[in-house]
Amino acid sequence: MKKNALLLVLSLTVASCISTKSTLKNIDNNAPTPRLSANNTFIISEYSSDKKYGYDKDYPINVFFMSTTNDTINAVRFLNALAGPKGEKLNYSKLESCCPFPTKRSAMGAGFLDVYEIKWKGQKNPIVLYMNIYEKGHLKVPVGLSIKK
Repeated sequence: MKKNALLLVLSLTVASCISTKSTLKNIDNNAPTPRLSANNTFIISEYSSDKKYGYDKDYPINVFFMSTTNDTINAVRFLNALAGPKGEKLNYSKLESCCPFPTKRSAMGAGFLDVYEIKWKGQKNPIVLYMNIYEKGHLKVPVGLSIKK
């Protein structure tokens, strides 16, 4: 009984925090599923010219949803395909999940963005990228980064 009450309270809390309309601007359900390299990273060939891509919570990097058993696999595949502006090796860590939004790709009816801090040697200030594991979109290299060689 306690478990059911806790689940009800949790569901109501999550539902009250989620807007009924998504603010995400760059979802594309027709985007192709990215191919994998021999190193198990995504093969990315396009650079974004939009300074908001990945840096703004309304324009996250949509890396698709695989399953709840490994919800970070596609974010890792994406980040491991990138390098710093001059080819530097990236270090990254997940800071938090934020910014709930409605989605049909979650049993809960809601998704969260994952926030990653990105660093490389010689960098003055780390950058922060927003990743969305639930929706599809064309994968591109965010402004200021490059493709790992």
